[in-house]
Amino acid sequence: MDKVLYSIIGILIPFVGTSLGSAFVFFMKKNMSEKFQKITVGFAAGVMIAASVWSLILPSVEMAENQGTIAWIPATIGLILGVVFLIFINKSAEKLERKRNGKKLNMLLFSVTLHNIPEGMAVGVSFAAFLAGNAGVELYEAMLLAIGIAIQNIPEGAIISMPLKMEGVSKPKAFLYGVLSGVVEPIAAVVTLMMINIVVPILPYLLSFAAGAMIYVVVEELIPEIHSGKKSFLGVIGFTIGFVVMMVLDIALG
Repeated sequence: MDKVLYSIIGILIPFVGTSLGSAFVFFMKKNMSEKFQKITVGFAAGVMIAASVWSLILPSVEMAENQGTIAWIPATIGLILGVVFLIFINKSAEKLERKRNGKKLNMLLFSVTLHNIPEGMAVGVSFAAFLAGNAGVELYEAMLLAIGIAIQNIPEGAIISMPLKMEGVSKPKAFLYGVLSGVVEPIAAVVTLMMINIVVPILPYLLSFAAGAMIYVVVEELIPEIHSGKKSFLGVIGFTIGFVVMMVLDIALG
């Protein structure tokens, strides 16, 4: 099979993972209990924090070191910019949204979509190195990266589609929104392949920028949701499960 065709297949693999996770919404019952919602919100928060650390910040530091840059500078600058950017987006959303739940879900969708962009770029860099033939990256290594990200994307797709369903969105629409959050990955991968010389130097900043965005959403939107009402410990349990699942996936497949 042609190297280009292999690369196209590899670039699409993470998108398949997001779509599979989004499909979990079709197995949900019609009405979800408050207890299940607490656990789900906590799970989403845990996944996002773990992904921010292991999928974004640590790779940002490692990539900066490989580029000969002071390791903590891109991670710090990108993280701060990500938080500041989400504060601006949040303030703008407050003017457009009247219902708090709608705003929360929009921010969640936005942050996960934003997080998918540098992951897609990382896949693009990997396959660009494979196509170059002299960068020391074999096909199986690029494919393993794509498969690892795809597995990580399964819970991320679920944390988009399932909360939407709980807020009254139909299952097909909730699935579609989850799928759309993953479309940016193959697009980012292709753009990276086309602009490899421009994108790679700033990739550490983009990774930590996405981490800052996700951390903001967790602190501003999801944690308060966990502690609202009774039985907040269920949210903590969900957070712990989500964090551990994402941590194990990132370490085992990283």
